[in-house]
Amino acid sequence: MDKIQKKAEFFAFQFLKALFFLVPRQICLGVGRSLGFLIYFADKKHRHLALSNLNTAFGSSLTPAQKKRIAKASFMHFGKVFADIIKIRHMNTGKIGRLINVEGTEHLQQALLQGKGVLIFSAHLGNWEMATTMVSRIAKIYVIARPLDNRLLEEELGRIRKKLGATVIHKRQAARPVLRALEENAMVAILIDQNVVRDQAVFVDFFGKAAATTPGLAAFFLKTGAPIVPVFCYPAQRGRYSVKIHRPIKITLTGSADNDVLKITQLCTNIIQSQIQENPNFWLWFHNRWKTRPEEEEVRQKETI
Repeated sequence: MDKIQKKAEFFAFQFLKALFFLVPRQICLGVGRSLGFLIYFADKKHRHLALSNLNTAFGSSLTPAQKKRIAKASFMHFGKVFADIIKIRHMNTGKIGRLINVEGTEHLQQALLQGKGVLIFSAHLGNWEMATTMVSRIAKIYVIARPLDNRLLEEELGRIRKKLGATVIHKRQAARPVLRALEENAMVAILIDQNVVRDQAVFVDFFGKAAATTPGLAAFFLKTGAPIVPVFCYPAQRGRYSVKIHRPIKITLTGSADNDVLKITQLCTNIIQSQIQENPNFWLWFHNRWKTRPEEEEVRQKETI
C-alpha cells in the first residue's frame, strides 16, 4: 500500500470521526449501512467473492436470490460495524456498557477459578470488538490481532480497543505475551475464522471444504491447560448488542499433539460454523476464507492440467 493511499484512508477516517462526533449514533449506524450497501455494488471483486463463498457454504440449499440477500446484508452489517467503532471513540465506557446485554458471565468466572487463565475464541461475526467491553469487567483481557497494513489506522484502532478494555498482542510475536498473560490468570481472545498461509495452518473442515486455520488456540491449550470458552457478540434491537458467553468446551485428549491440535481446531471451527449458519447475515463473507489450499489438492490440480 503506497503512502498516498494510506494517507487518503487516514484522512477519510478522520473526516468520518469528526462527522460522527456531531450526529447521533443512530444516524452514524445508518450512514455505515448505506456505505456498505454502496460498496456491495461498487466492489465487484469482493461481491463475487462473497457469493462464491456462499455457494461453497450452502450449495443448492439456498437459492441465488437468497445468497445475494445474505451477501448484501453482510456488506451492510460490516459498514454498520465500522461506523459504530468510529462512533464509540466519542462515547464514555458507561454509555457503551449500557448498550450491551451479556449472558453467561458465570462461565468465565468459573473458568478463571482454575487459575490457568482463559482462552476465548470467536469469529468475524457480529461485532466482536464490542464484546471486550463487558468481558474486560470480569478480568483483564488480551486480544491477539494482526496489525493493519496502514500504521496510522492501526494506531487509531489500538486506541479504540484500549477504550473497550482490551490490550492488543500482535500476532507475529504472540507466544510469550500470551503465555505470560495466562500465567497471570488473564483472558486471551483469538479469532480463528480467517485464512492463514499453509506453513502456519492446519486444515479442518469448514462448510464441507478444507480451510487453512490457525492452530494457535489449540497449541496454547495444550501448553497451559487454560479452559477454552466460545464468546460471540450479535446485534440486537434498537442498536444494542447481545454478548453470549458459552460453557468451556469439553476436550478429550488423544495423547498425540498433532492429532489433538487438529481435533481441538476442528471442534472450535464446528462451533463457529453453527453460529454462522444461525446468523449468516453477520459473517464476513467477502473474506477469502478458502484461499490457501492443501498441498495435495494443488498437486492433483496440476496433474489434471
